[in-house]
Parts: sequence; structure tokens; C-alpha cells
Amino acid sequence: MIQQATLCTALVLTATLALAAEPIKIGVAGAHSGDLASYGLPTLKAVQLIVKDINARGGINGSPVELLAEDDACKPEIATNTATKLVSSGAKAVIGHICSGATKAALPIYRDAGILLISPSATTPDLTQSGDYPNFYRTIASDDTQARTVVDFALNVLNVKKIAVIHDKGDYGKGLAEYAKTFIEQSGQAEVALFEGVTPGAVDYSAVVQKIKRSKAEAVLFGGYHPEASKIVGQMRQKRLTIPFVSDDGVKDDTFIKVAGKDAEGVYATGPADVSQNPITRTYREKFKQAEGTEPGAFFDNAVAATLALTNAIATAGSTDPEAMASVLRTQKVATPFGDIQFDAKGEPIGIGFSIYQVQNGTYVQIQ
Repeated sequence: MIQQATLCTALVLTATLALAAEPIKIGVAGAHSGDLASYGLPTLKAVQLIVKDINARGGINGSPVELLAEDDACKPEIATNTATKLVSSGAKAVIGHICSGATKAALPIYRDAGILLISPSATTPDLTQSGDYPNFYRTIASDDTQARTVVDFALNVLNVKKIAVIHDKGDYGKGLAEYAKTFIEQSGQAEVALFEGVTPGAVDYSAVVQKIKRSKAEAVLFGGYHPEASKIVGQMRQKRLTIPFVSDDGVKDDTFIKVAGKDAEGVYATGPADVSQNPITRTYREKFKQAEGTEPGAFFDNAVAATLALTNAIATAGSTDPEAMASVLRTQKVATPFGDIQFDAKGEPIGIGFSIYQVQNGTYVQIQ
């Protein structure tokens, strides 16, 4: 009887250890190739660095973390396939996607599979405000907040009275532009001289540049990403149109400066506040530089915050159950590059906003 009991105990212990050692699969989805890889790769690297540390310490509650990286190229039609692949591969949670359009396309798939998603960069307000995606969280403020920051800067700092609002027709760019247009009109301080969409990937934007010139706008507000912004700014400067160009966090990226060259000088863009003095920021930026030999790119700090928040939720909940993780995210603060944060009932981060940057001598400098 004693031998049988001992054998049973050993079998139970072995089964328990095997269960504890089963890896926790976390997906990382975003643009890992193409024009917008400079947004997605810093997130992938941030997640990899943190998970490497976690696994070196024995994993989460004894279970190693396994990353499943999938490239969506920031394209909605690819993002649905990416999400389906992550679900079928057993991902218990996902960090990403990067672009709002891709995120919106993928979210229903994760929602229906009961998988929690936390993005470092998808800013479209509908993702939280529609109520359609209770499984969605982000570590960046939404576009209405960003548009308000841009408009307030244009009106109260640049003191312009006529503004051309240009966008790339996408979920992110157009959505931000529409908020900006509304805020300008509501202000009573300025008028929207032009509201125009451009086609992403086009070589020539001279037609819209001519429209901006004819509108007699005193500034351009652009909603979209750096490939289009660099071309529009370059063609504006070729036409000797030197009015201020103010954009969003889709343009606050070193790739924009590299591509636009001297035409990038003086451009304004929003972005998360400079958190370079935060100890967590310094730790992971240094790890990145040691591994890659360069500075991390856009949304790296937001990705660190997303990864720390998610892994803490799993560890504290003792489970990958989405409701258990959500409860932790909404009720308990976690230390991140942006300080101690938690999330409201809609999935918005409490305490994260936007700042204004300007390109000065080839570098983005926070000015407000």
C-alpha cells in the first residue's frame, strides 16, 4: 500500500511538473517587413528582450514563454491571416498589431477565440470606444487625444488661421484627420482651408501640393505614415512652400528623417512623452543597443510597457484566462517606461498622453 501510494504521488508530481513546464505562447504581430517595418520591428525586439529575461529567471510561474512572431506588413488583408495563424498555433495572448487598420481587421478573430490583445501603437478611437472589442488594450493614447494635441499646438503655438488637413485615407490617418478637422471647426480660431486624401504609395503628390498652395493655408496637418509624409514634404519644399508641416506619431520615426533628408528639418510630429530618464527605459534601451548596435525605433517604449503589463497580468492572475488577465490589467498598476500604469474599463492606458516634437539638426526633439 505504501509503495502504491508513493507511486501515485510520484505520478501526480510528475504530471504537475509537466503541466507547470508547458510553455505559455504569446503572439507578436506587426509589420516585420516592408515600408513600415521600422514601426513593427522595435516592438518585436522589445518583446524578445523582456521574454529572454523572464525565461532566464525561470519563466512565468515556472512556465517558459514561447513567442510566436507573425508579419502582417501593416496590411488589413494580411492581418486576418496572421491572426488566424496565431490562434491556430495556440497563442494565449498577443502583443500587437502595430497599425490601426491591421489591428481592426484582426481583432474580431482574437475576440471570437477568447484571446486578449495589447497594442503599443494602434491609436484609432473606435478600437476602444465602439465596445466591440472588450479583448483590446493599448499602451498609447488614442487619436482623438493626439488630434487635440496637434490642433492645440497649431492654433495656440503656431497661431495659424487657415489649415490644410491632409490624410492617407486609412483607418489611422483619415480618422485622425477627421478629428483634427472637427476640433479646428469647433475652436472658432481657424478655418479648414482644405481637407484632402492622398493615395498611399503614389510617387507624385504634386496635385495635392498645388491644392495646398492655392488654398493659402498657413500650415499643413497630416494624418498618416512616414512614406507619404516624406514625399509630400519634399514636394512642398520643391515648390517653395515653406509653411509648417505638423503630423502624428506615424511620422515621428527616424526613417522619415532619413528619407526626407534636409526637407525634414522643422517638421513637427506628435509622439509619446520622452521617458529616456526612466530606469526601466534606460535598462531596455541599453539591452537593445547591446544586441542591435543601434538606438531602438518608434514605439519601442510602448512595446516594453505592453509586454511588462501583459506578462505581469499572466503572472499575477496565475492564468492565461482572458478575464483573469483583464482583471489584473484594470485593477493593478505595473511599472513601465511611462511610470506605474493600469487600464480603464475600455482598455485605455491611464496616464499616457502625447507630446510635440520637432526635427532639429536631423533629430526629433521634444518641444512641448
